[in-house]
Amino acid sequence: MNTVPSDIPDGHGGPGCMVAGFAALSHPARITILRHLARAESCCCGDVVEKLDLAQSTVSQHLKVLVDAGLVIFEPDRRRSRYRIDREALAAFSQSVDTLVKSCC
Repeated sequence: MNTVPSDIPDGHGGPGCMVAGFAALSHPARITILRHLARAESCCCGDVVEKLDLAQSTVSQHLKVLVDAGLVIFEPDRRRSRYRIDREALAAFSQSVDTLVKSCC
């Protein structure tokens, strides 16, 4: 069952993007990871593991959720893959939330 109206675009900030963004941000560890990434230009999974009391596999899964939601960019590298915030996508998500709140309240 599709609950997203078909006349609303789903680009940056569309309903599907908002749902993915809210889902990705629904776990405290992912918020902490985003905050860590915000302080660095980019970092590898191991850098994030050092900052959190979580297993590498758990951090990896959280990073994957953030990447799949379009909030974090994955940059493959031969030695160590890197992650960085997609600031444009995060700004679009923030704007969409702001617009939603203004239209509802």
